[in-house]
Amino acid sequence: AKSGSYLSLFLFVWIVFEFIQITVDNPFAYGMRLLDVFYNEMEKNKDRISFVKSYQEIEDNMKNGKMSALLTLEEGGVCMGNIRLLRDFYRLGVRMMTLTWNFPNELGFPAKVTEGNLKGTLFDGDEYGLTETGIAFVKEMERLGIIIDVSHLNDAGIRDVLEHTSKPFVASHSNAKKVCGHPRNLNDDLIQAIDERGGVIGINYSSSFLRDWEEGEEEVSRIEDMVKHVLYIRDLAGIDCIGLGSDFDGIDGELEIASPEDLPLLKKALREAGLKESEIEKIFYQNVLRLYKDIL
Repeated sequence: AKSGSYLSLFLFVWIVFEFIQITVDNPFAYGMRLLDVFYNEMEKNKDRISFVKSYQEIEDNMKNGKMSALLTLEEGGVCMGNIRLLRDFYRLGVRMMTLTWNFPNELGFPAKVTEGNLKGTLFDGDEYGLTETGIAFVKEMERLGIIIDVSHLNDAGIRDVLEHTSKPFVASHSNAKKVCGHPRNLNDDLIQAIDERGGVIGINYSSSFLRDWEEGEEEVSRIEDMVKHVLYIRDLAGIDCIGLGSDFDGIDGELEIASPEDLPLLKKALREAGLKESEIEKIFYQNVLRLYKDIL
């Protein structure tokens, strides 16, 4: 918002180079192949962007006019339930991980299954919390300094994260369930709990997470709906827990914000909705940087 370098930093570390588990015989080996892609891309573009593993490295890149790439895993199943592999990914530079994607795994359960023989299943009961392995993982992630990401995780699993950890964590691409009832959006209690913990909720730009669409309506990812979620979360929990999640690499369809270069449109809409410049700065980068400083 205030600085192009800050804006680029935020978007890159938040949305790029996520590992999404697909149906493979060995998720760990698949993840390692993607890790090789990541390192090669960093080397090819080292004059413009630098791989970071600490908050100090982010600050150094900002001073030197470089973007930063924070390596994240989207799907804890890449560790195959082996906590030693989690530690190995940390040694290789991973600094954030979702516990699940859209399937049950060794750690816990997603809010909703999207493919396979369980497609459409909602894991919305209290009995579907984190497994014993999942609890051990979140404790170790917190010890190591890997940011816990609860997007995709079901409500019982998020409550277990709250019970078994003490540091801030994120819902990197989730919205408010009272505004849009998608199973992956967050209810009021969880929004408030994430805020009280010092965490951040990244607004998801996907049309499915922004509005409850009527049959026959054309689904468009609209800025006005993003603003509704921002205002709802702000009024419920405060401005300090809101970030930008986008999910650019996981959504399609018609998007009013189709790339980072469109973000001035969101800034304008937030200003017109009555947000102060200081509040917009927090949403665009300050809240996320504060969390990185706390955890990294």
